[in-house]
Amino acid sequence: MTNRTRILTGITTTGTPHLGNYAGAIRPAILASRDSNADSFYFLADYHALIKCDDPLRIQRSRLEIAATWLAGGLDVDRVTFYRQSDIPEIPELTWLLTCVAAKGLLNRAHAYKASVDKNVETGEDPDAGITMGLYSYPVLMAADILMFNAHKVPVGRDQIQHVEMARDIGQRFNHLFGQGKEFFTMPEALIEESVATLPGLDGRKMSKSYDNTIPLFSSAKEMKDAISRIVTDSRAPGEAKDPDNSHLFTLFQAFATPAQADEFRSELLGGLGWGEAKNRLFQLLDNELGESRERYHQLIERPADLEDILQHGAKKARAVATPFLNELREAVGLRSFVNQVQVAATTKKKAAKAARFVSFREDDGSFRFRLLAADGEQLLLSRNFADGKTAGQVTKQLQSGQPLDVRNEDLSFSVWLEGECVGDSPAFADAAARDAAIEALRVALTPVQD
Repeated sequence: MTNRTRILTGITTTGTPHLGNYAGAIRPAILASRDSNADSFYFLADYHALIKCDDPLRIQRSRLEIAATWLAGGLDVDRVTFYRQSDIPEIPELTWLLTCVAAKGLLNRAHAYKASVDKNVETGEDPDAGITMGLYSYPVLMAADILMFNAHKVPVGRDQIQHVEMARDIGQRFNHLFGQGKEFFTMPEALIEESVATLPGLDGRKMSKSYDNTIPLFSSAKEMKDAISRIVTDSRAPGEAKDPDNSHLFTLFQAFATPAQADEFRSELLGGLGWGEAKNRLFQLLDNELGESRERYHQLIERPADLEDILQHGAKKARAVATPFLNELREAVGLRSFVNQVQVAATTKKKAAKAARFVSFREDDGSFRFRLLAADGEQLLLSRNFADGKTAGQVTKQLQSGQPLDVRNEDLSFSVWLEGECVGDSPAFADAAARDAAIEALRVALTPVQD
């Protein structure tokens, strides 16, 4: 586990990012990711999107736009782990393990579920009308997102604090049931960014797609200018003093300006700057801030294969953490390999020198391999890749059958052959004596037990 603070942020892929998303979540998260003490995980929460949206084209488009937005905004994928939730098959599997320990009473208290039930009751509907199991068990999927990577901090809005607390409850329950003194899951903390701006939209309410009052982020300069021109202002004419503190146009300006620029704009409004010119100043400020990023965004959108490569690279980094951890969790709950159990049972009858064991695993490309570990845990042999688990199992069985071993020296390592094919290789040893001792340990380990 890393000693750095692990921070995890999910972005639901149901819409096109707008200026409010950028100021409130994307820009501060990208800045935070540059902290050398942070180990940052950012993911496209596309499984979550399925709960809210049943339009496949919209979800696909949103995944593309949101990925391009984060990268255009300056997210450094070499510093962070950036991936799609749906590219990590360990997450739905962990969701099921957690579902099996999550209390129904806990999920009954989830705000989103309760709000939907209350709305149905108010309108005289059946309490569960239109409520899917996706909505109901949403907090368990979110818990899996957080606990899979043992995040210490999860930046969320106030409406999501409860979900982080539920992740803690579910993780504690799993630790208690299966940990046997080991804490599998770190207890996450919600990180509330009080300073993060909630930007007003064109009509002064919170900028939101649901109010249709957003300013586009990376559409054309003309579309941004047109949106800004629709910002609602009061009726004070040019020459009349304006009140910056009650102007959402000023609030928007301030979110992107330096303190000096904001002070100058405030003075000009108090001095009677016309609203038309004020809107033009806001456009110039935003265009200067976002122009380069907008260009990068459109280049990325036009090269979806490049985006796919970046996300697959991120998935590989994420799975390097998730795959071995899920194997530990499967072991903890009893989902264990029969082959390994038989081998362990057999080796208990041997002398300590013979107590070796096979450990099977699956690579990212879907192939199967196994290791043969000595009693002290030292690796004696790493198999080649096999197309399926059955073939790998047959090879381990042949190795334990008692037939003479075909071991071939290769400098300070060795390989093992069956029927003219190499099936495994040893690590490199410090010298020939260590290599020969390992070969002897291998022969002893693979000698059939005599009852």
